[in-house]
Amino acid sequence: MNKNELVSDLRSGFLISLIALPLCLGVSMASGCPPIAGVITAMVAGLVSSFLGSSRLTIKGPAAGLIVIIVGAVYELGQGDMILGYQRCLAVGVAAAILQIILSQLNVGRFGKLMPPSVIHGMLAAIGIIIMAKQIHVLLGVVPISKTPFALIAELPTSILQANPLVLLMGLITLLIITCSFIKKIPPTLVALTIVVPVAFYLKLDSEFLVALPKSFWASFSFPDFSALASFTGIKYVFILTLVGSLESLLTVIALDKDSDLNKDLFSVGVGNLIASLLGGLPMISEVVRSKANVDAGAKTHWSNFFHGAFLLIFVTLLTPVIQLIPLAALAAMLLVTGFRLASPQEFYKTYKQGIDQFCIFTVTCLITLKVDILVGVAVGILLTYLLSLSRSLAKN
Repeated sequence: MNKNELVSDLRSGFLISLIALPLCLGVSMASGCPPIAGVITAMVAGLVSSFLGSSRLTIKGPAAGLIVIIVGAVYELGQGDMILGYQRCLAVGVAAAILQIILSQLNVGRFGKLMPPSVIHGMLAAIGIIIMAKQIHVLLGVVPISKTPFALIAELPTSILQANPLVLLMGLITLLIITCSFIKKIPPTLVALTIVVPVAFYLKLDSEFLVALPKSFWASFSFPDFSALASFTGIKYVFILTLVGSLESLLTVIALDKDSDLNKDLFSVGVGNLIASLLGGLPMISEVVRSKANVDAGAKTHWSNFFHGAFLLIFVTLLTPVIQLIPLAALAAMLLVTGFRLASPQEFYKTYKQGIDQFCIFTVTCLITLKVDILVGVAVGILLTYLLSLSRSLAKN
């Protein structure tokens, strides 16, 4: 690496760390896990996985697309005990990571290109809707009674009437800045936090509406509880996490770096997930939004991912008191934007333009995922894809 590459990667890594920090915190909390869990993942992704994959410019870390899976595992495995559920979810992460490593050695990564695009986009649209359905209540400062996506949407009018004005103000300021920021060289999330954190401090926002972190980063590690891993629920989430996490990661690599060795990149994600899960982190993938931002920031090599992890380590060890002043509503606003991107009307329209059959696959996958779960939604979407393909073949004959 020459001097110009070093400077470019150092600058890009710093900018990506500023984008990643609030998103890692938000993804963790939306997943029912301690806020620090996502930061642990991003650090492991940068400091370890950077050197194992073949993709030079992808940024690895926790992703909004896995929130639905993780929070489901935490609730079901913990049976009401969120701490126990989190620890058992870490065991699921360990098992899924080992499976990813095995699959990478079996040369399965190349099959990621064969997954029907309409099924993938339908699944991601459903995830986006679920994220928005959950996070809008956080932005309002209300704890909803409902748990399922449709029930959460139906409960929205009640939450609006019960909204905490101060919490809502923090969320709306963040939304406004993120969606209307004209400053291209500074991450909008950083601009938002620079404004919202002092306002929240000045207005004395209650601590229950702020990020909670351990006083010492080194005391924040948690370890897996393997007691429920062999249960039907444990096995189900191992399978779902492996499937969805691997697919999302491989699709990002394909989109940004077509010459990468997909199996090598899957191996790097698997090793990173194994270490992160053993330390209390969330599952990681090659994350598309941060990866694109990395490219746009002028990154040249995999060192930008390393520097992004290193800067995050510096932030959480030296700036914990500042991070604890971040309003949860601000993180919810950031996740709302992410959810909207996944489920934007444009995604529905683009699929519709590809043909009524693709739109049907997309819509059915999305609706079944919302109504049942991701595994069933993807399975039904794949089945419908091949049934439609079969019917077309028979019609030609």
